[in-house]
Amino acid sequence: MVFSYKTRNEEIQKVQDEELDLLVIGGGITGAGVAVQAAASGMKTALVEMQDFAEGTSSRSTKLVHGGIRYLKTFDVEVVNDTVKERANVQHIAPHIPKPDPMLLPIYDEAGATFNMFSAKVAMDLYDRLAGVTGKFANYTLNKSEVLERQPQLEKEGLQGGGVYLDFRNNDSRLVIENIKKAHEDGARVLNKVKVVKITHDQQGMVNGADVQDVISGRNFHINAKVVINTSGPWTDEVRDLDKKDDLSDQMRPTKGVHLVVDKEKLNVPQPTYFDTGENDGRMIFVVPREDKTYFGTTDTDYHGDLKHPKVTQEDVDYLLRIVNRRYPDAKIGLDDIEASWAGLRPLITANGGSDYNGGGGSEKLSDESFNKVVNTTKEYLEDNAKRDDVEKAIQEADSAQDSGEVDPSQISRGSSLEKASDGLVTLSGGKITDYRLMAEGALKKINEKLDSQFDLIDSKEYPVSGGDIDPDNVDEEIKKLAKQAQDKGLNEKDALYLANLYGSNLPTVLTYDEPIKGLSQRDSFSLNYALNEELVLTPVDYFLRRTNFILFIRDELDALEQPVLDKMAEFYQWSDEEKANYQKELAEVVAESDLKELKEDEYRE
Repeated sequence: MVFSYKTRNEEIQKVQDEELDLLVIGGGITGAGVAVQAAASGMKTALVEMQDFAEGTSSRSTKLVHGGIRYLKTFDVEVVNDTVKERANVQHIAPHIPKPDPMLLPIYDEAGATFNMFSAKVAMDLYDRLAGVTGKFANYTLNKSEVLERQPQLEKEGLQGGGVYLDFRNNDSRLVIENIKKAHEDGARVLNKVKVVKITHDQQGMVNGADVQDVISGRNFHINAKVVINTSGPWTDEVRDLDKKDDLSDQMRPTKGVHLVVDKEKLNVPQPTYFDTGENDGRMIFVVPREDKTYFGTTDTDYHGDLKHPKVTQEDVDYLLRIVNRRYPDAKIGLDDIEASWAGLRPLITANGGSDYNGGGGSEKLSDESFNKVVNTTKEYLEDNAKRDDVEKAIQEADSAQDSGEVDPSQISRGSSLEKASDGLVTLSGGKITDYRLMAEGALKKINEKLDSQFDLIDSKEYPVSGGDIDPDNVDEEIKKLAKQAQDKGLNEKDALYLANLYGSNLPTVLTYDEPIKGLSQRDSFSLNYALNEELVLTPVDYFLRRTNFILFIRDELDALEQPVLDKMAEFYQWSDEEKANYQKELAEVVAESDLKELKEDEYRE
């Protein structure tokens, strides 16, 4: 189904002429999840996003779909239980996106260590039981020699051994766009680069829609809707400020997370790895291989700057390099080795203090006595010598024994919130990518109640996103079959698999866009033509950063692709010379920021 600049303009006209059941504000993963479920259930739905889809938080994550093992350090069993179930649901409806990728957990004997070998094994066993993981993906432990055989670059001093447990890699921005495309296919009016400027009300003072502005044309128009839901992530409070009758207090405390990318020749890890920082700060760091690169992060610091444009600072870089060079002492990574980077904001809710994002604990950590009691009780439970009630009691006693104190930014809960103001504005905030479907499901139930329960809501656990119509229990074979179709079109095996993994069951449609583009390979011609016609890509940055990952993980090829892509887009959209120059400038600025060009120049001047 065509989903392009042309359909965008048509939908801008149509959305002004009808009363919607639901208007979704925000085109990240939360809004996309709400829109796809609403449209599939028959609601007249529109979604507006002031930037590109996923341009904020939802393209700036650690790019994993977690099972939440980090929460087992404080034995937050309910969180892990919910998270692992949702991870399975996401993999079921988007099987071409989250892929199993077992995580290595090196264990060090040092102050502030999250786990020792015994507690790590207990936590992994509990994790597997909650997730129903058996067979080839079941966890196992490694001794020190086995860990170093697998990752010889790892720091040897203090290394006790390690564990391996199941986690999933993710393509966050692709997960968003596949939900968005499915919502559009089911009839939703989906508009990027359309900004809400005012929440409007009827004569009784109840929310009835929004005044919005098309960022591209500058034209204002009104969208009329029976229900409006705010799913704008870190912008939640800002959007509620546009509703002059909203009587709820501000709730967001965004924190910034930073990731850095280097070539795999500089830091070659065979699998995702997750370890303590070694700084006794309660945090943990991921190191993840991707394409022919390796990326690592994340930081977790309070953020008070421009929500639209968080930046990587020298302090962020120094922190991550110090930790990674400690854990991989022979790597000797410096600023000049960083090929790409990203900074993102987490939509954390202040009132949910407790569990942290990246494994921190700070003042909320369990005491050794409480921790050991919970571990031993859990071990007995796993051996069927204790009941779940015994584990819960031990956890409750440990919680009550924790010291109270100011919660640092690494401890704000990733919990979600669903609220309705007295004027009817619904706000869905917080949460994490893994929970997006569940959050949307809860919101749709409330929305349907406001609409007098007139819609039969779909079972979203069984409703595939765009590109997800493949057997989730046989993904590798399904991807190979799809790739064979691309090979029959003349692509080599590597390029065919790249496209099959990127587009899933949409690949046959991608392959119909076989018009060659001057300066681009066959693979990239297919990709760009499809993005222009069926993924509502409007700028070169949209394409290089969110429809594909060239800026982050295929940086080596980017310079040669920039001009051909810019030329094709200028032709497709009939840009003036001035418009083309502006988009070229925007791309150069985004690439320079990802490259950390300014920080590197500052270091050179010093």
